[in-house]
Amino acid sequence: MDNEKLAKQLRIDEGVVKSAGLHVVYKDHLGCDTIGIGRLVDRRKGGGLTDDEVEYLLQNDIKEKLAQIKKQLNWFPTLPEPVQRALCNMCFQLGIDGLLGFKTTLKYIQAGNYKEAAKNARNSLWYKQTPERAERVCKLMESAK
Repeated sequence: MDNEKLAKQLRIDEGVVKSAGLHVVYKDHLGCDTIGIGRLVDRRKGGGLTDDEVEYLLQNDIKEKLAQIKKQLNWFPTLPEPVQRALCNMCFQLGIDGLLGFKTTLKYIQAGNYKEAAKNARNSLWYKQTPERAERVCKLMESAK
């Protein structure tokens, strides 16, 4: 069987729904949550993603966030690995614009003062809204040498 011909046919018959250039969850003709090209994800109908698919999406998201950070913070690659992970975690949660809003924290990080960076981050709305996650990220920053 020619998989490319089948894929072309399915793109037509199943459809693709985008908004602002991104694929989005949409309802199929029966009102079930669907993504991509006819991929049922509505759990009421037994849909969802496999572990491998979730891992694939995660790895793509990590690559995207790292590229965004490196583009905005050219000094990022010089940071200790725990601080890089902390910033990527924040970017994952807050988006690149949200991360860049931590101007003072980022100045402390760029200067190599990770304890002050963590202290400053603890005084943020982000920390108040998600204290357990934020504390883990702050401790990661502080662990850097």
